[in-house]
Amino acid sequence: MEETDWLSRLLQMVPVSGQIDYRCFLGAPWRLDNGPFETTEIPYHIVLGGAAYLEVPGAAPIKLVPGDILLMPHGDSHILRDESDDKPSPGRETVRAAFTVVENDGAGERLDMLCGRFVLSSAHEKLVRAHLPSRLVVNAAEHSAGTAKPGTGQHLAGLVALMRMESAEENLGGLAMLNALSTAMFALVLRLASESMEAPDGLLALAGNPRLAPALAALFNRPSHPWTLPELATLCNMSRATFIRQFQQRLGRSATDLLTDIRMTVAANELRNSSASTGTIADTIGYQSEAAFQRAFKLHVGLTPAQYRRQHESAA
Repeated sequence: MEETDWLSRLLQMVPVSGQIDYRCFLGAPWRLDNGPFETTEIPYHIVLGGAAYLEVPGAAPIKLVPGDILLMPHGDSHILRDESDDKPSPGRETVRAAFTVVENDGAGERLDMLCGRFVLSSAHEKLVRAHLPSRLVVNAAEHSAGTAKPGTGQHLAGLVALMRMESAEENLGGLAMLNALSTAMFALVLRLASESMEAPDGLLALAGNPRLAPALAALFNRPSHPWTLPELATLCNMSRATFIRQFQQRLGRSATDLLTDIRMTVAANELRNSSASTGTIADTIGYQSEAAFQRAFKLHVGLTPAQYRRQHESAA
């Protein structure tokens, strides 16, 4: 298998489909209650103008400013509101071909925001949800590709600027364009977050740590290899104990847990997309025993490989 970066490999394993749902033009006071969401949905919000305050249970409100992109990878219900605690002005919806416009008659500070979802299949959502933070905020440089620093931030600013223009009016092919752009945004948001000096916990924290990145790439590129902790530690030029401690601190789970999640995701794809036998798939992802693979798959997915394949064939 050709070596590639971990994010490209992840997105090969876990197809993500982006879709835009709303463009909001709201004057304060306003409030948006979001959720509940399906386990296969990751909601996102892009603040184009004005400001919004994010509220989730058990946490202090977070102010979102122009250029901020918010993802809720665990699909948690959340509230977005203006700064005041006043009774919100009632909203009204206008359905367009590509999305719905939400407006109100509030006379205060104006909000301009795009809202949508990233959709995963049920076979893949665990790999993403288990290893990304519950909320993720990056800034697209106030949507000015000209003033953004070269690199990922500039690319993301340019992409969001295009989304803003495409959603300003109804264009031929607008729905397809906006959904394709939001799909690409998922990869850019993860890339930018992993490049941050304060990368959040999970895969992004591993990717942002130069010493641990070799182990992350190895697990994604060669999940069938019988990796051991000493072997992974050697790749990172660490002692076994230091590797285990630092990997656990950043991911919140062990390297063995991550390897199992990757293997089960690959196995689910094989069961869905090929007619290979269970034994062949077990060997493909590094299990010498078909019985051990079947036990691991059922523990991870809740179905045996045969049940999972039949369920997919029936749904198809």
